[in-house]
Amino acid sequence: MGRSSSSSGNWREWRRMRALELYRQGWIQRDIAAALGVSKGGVSQWLTTARDAGPEALVSHMDRCGVTPKLTPEQVRLIPDFLWHGPEAYGFRGEVWTCGRVAGVIREEFDVSYSKSQVSRLLKSLDWTPQVPITRAIQRDEEAITRWRAESWPDLKRQARRERRELVFVDESGFYLLPGVVKTYSPRARTPVLSEWQTRDHLSVMGGLTPMGKVYTLVRPKSLNGLHTIEFLLHLGRLAGARLLVIWDGSPIHRRAEVSEFVAETKGAVRVERLPAYAPDLNPVEWLWRHLKEVELRNLTCLDLDQLQLEFHLALGRLRQKPRLAPSFVEGAGLPI
Repeated sequence: MGRSSSSSGNWREWRRMRALELYRQGWIQRDIAAALGVSKGGVSQWLTTARDAGPEALVSHMDRCGVTPKLTPEQVRLIPDFLWHGPEAYGFRGEVWTCGRVAGVIREEFDVSYSKSQVSRLLKSLDWTPQVPITRAIQRDEEAITRWRAESWPDLKRQARRERRELVFVDESGFYLLPGVVKTYSPRARTPVLSEWQTRDHLSVMGGLTPMGKVYTLVRPKSLNGLHTIEFLLHLGRLAGARLLVIWDGSPIHRRAEVSEFVAETKGAVRVERLPAYAPDLNPVEWLWRHLKEVELRNLTCLDLDQLQLEFHLALGRLRQKPRLAPSFVEGAGLPI
């Protein structure tokens, strides 16, 4: 005759507790699994539960079906509102939520203890997922940025049309021989190795992007300066049109005396406007750089600057063959075309 459900539950509970006991005696998980007739994954799950929630989490209530949830549906619905206040509102340092911190919030608000694995499942049910945060400077003036999007940007578009100017966003970036690493598939527990030539050599690129998606670049194997800025403005004048409305940030190479003198000497043919401080996300060229580095040139290792420059121009050519892509960078910056 088979075991009753009660004795079966007690047997499973004994097995879990025995696994923890053997682990504390120095047994490895593979031997514990063999001794108890279970999978290594099962042993790993038991030990993780005991570590996160204590040995009492291994008692027989794990085997019950339909166990009453610790939190009511109403309480669960309140959790996102609590989290939107930010970690520092609950005494944590830094604006990062972890499962351990969320467990602390649940304990403080509801006097209920959750393990990290339980919190992970709970957050997943609420459609909260782990993501890489966007880093932004504390000095940002969010009101000024919002006002620029809502007022300055429409005004600049109207002025460009009225004065028959080509509106061009301009920005700079560096492309290094070291690869921009993302992710790749590989056998479990065998981290892939990407060979690279350790060097600081790089290409400095000044780029221009129009709202309609035309892309212009100036590439140099050294750091850019004010004279390069003038060279790029002349380049834009030849290709984009003599009457320009250039929008860029407050980079030092844009503020050089020689650049101001050049702009003044154009007698209004070239007009420049500065973006709000600490707001790189307002410049669509930043989104262009991100696409080139994280999509077109990801995981790429070059032996020298000549090869890197070739790969850069090939990537730029692929991008130009996708006419709908470049305008999306403008939309990504929150600037309606």
